Amino acid sequence: MTIPTSHLVDEALRVQPEADAFPTVDELAAALERTHAAHPDVTRIRRVGTSRLGEPIEAITIGSADRHAVVFGGVHPNEPIGNITALHLIERLTADRELLDRLDYTWHIVPCIDPDGMRLNEGWFRGPLNRPAYGRRFYRPAPDEQVEWTFPFAYKKAYFDRMMPETVALMRLIDDTEPAFMCSLHNGEYGGVYYYLSRPEPELYPLLHQIAADVDLPLDTGEPEAPYVDRYAPAIFGMIRSEDQYDFTEAAGLDPTDRQAGGSSAAYAAKYGTLTLVTEMPYWIHPDANDDTLLTRSYADVLREQAEGLRETHARLDRLLTAARPDLTARSPFLRSSEAFVPILAKAAKQSEHRAADPSSQRPASVSEQFGCLDVVHMFRLRWGGTLLRALDGELAIGNGTPVLREQRAAMDALYETWAAEAAEVTPAEAIPYGKLAAVQYAAILVTAAHAARQG
Repeated sequence: MTIPTSHLVDEALRVQPEADAFPTVDELAAALERTHAAHPDVTRIRRVGTSRLGEPIEAITIGSADRHAVVFGGVHPNEPIGNITALHLIERLTADRELLDRLDYTWHIVPCIDPDGMRLNEGWFRGPLNRPAYGRRFYRPAPDEQVEWTFPFAYKKAYFDRMMPETVALMRLIDDTEPAFMCSLHNGEYGGVYYYLSRPEPELYPLLHQIAADVDLPLDTGEPEAPYVDRYAPAIFGMIRSEDQYDFTEAAGLDPTDRQAGGSSAAYAAKYGTLTLVTEMPYWIHPDANDDTLLTRSYADVLREQAEGLRETHARLDRLLTAARPDLTARSPFLRSSEAFVPILAKAAKQSEHRAADPSSQRPASVSEQFGCLDVVHMFRLRWGGTLLRALDGELAIGNGTPVLREQRAAMDALYETWAAEAAEVTPAEAIPYGKLAAVQYAAILVTAAHAARQG
């Protein structure tokens, strides 16, 4: 018998995980083995695929119900809150058999679908987390190397079929299980809590809001990640869709086929009627993220300021990358990421300008919208400035310390320090306790899975 969703929030938050670091890839694998050894009657481990560098990708299956749920982390390897969430979900489902029975699912959990990428972020998994140190050790794959965005895609003049082995592994798992519920474990960086759902589910909105409130975390009611997503409720959105991105880019006068990525996991699973959830958690919170007070400046003015910041960021990074390029010898993941994302900054600036020109943007901006728009500039400076630094450091590490590369590395380091100081002025010194963040993801998984079960 399935459990009523209305009773699940308190139950889900009653036992919260404790964590002062993010589990590494090796620690995740070891935890699966320990869990299976302790609960062989209700679990099994199977290899679902192999990473590009040859690492096994394993899933743990819990339960034996007819209905299936798929949960996977590491789709963006710079987002490890899901590492803690996955282990907490596994622990609760195996320790609390009554909960497992009431949810009435067979669970398939992959703690890390991209072990190669996650290993490149493990340098900031231990110790106090702050934005400057995070950015210097940050890695996010180029769009065509992201598991989340390399599913098959065909729309108008766009076509993508360069699936990675990790993506193919996840496709097989989805096809094998035809899940009623699926959760892709993501997190943001700064602001508040927000959610994505693959379809409107009004009964869930107050429950998802309650989860954040119960652990004293603000919702992020400001600027959405993408301007073309549906807003179902405050801080609850429809999934980002590649088709909508194509149409928006085309309307902005840009080439919509100039894209490196495909579709999402949610889009792929939609053929099975799967309800997919994404819970975006911040490492750091800010009160402005949930402040809907209207300002005297217009939303268009905020967008123009964002566009100027993105344009300036692109110009400075592009100049450094262009100067270094003749001497670069290693096609490292950091260089591939830099070469993908630096040009995207210029496109993002043009898109912000396009939105600012829309008559509807002449309305007053809210505090949360201003915060969201302008912090994107800080985030991208530290992300892509730090990634370019890692690319240049890699060249020096293999002995390719030409005068040009040493000069550009020094310039990038100085620029990064300037940007980090500016970001630090608006960023709290301490990160949110990781267990609290994972507890929100876990609770959202339970209430959404129970809701999907009741619909089925």
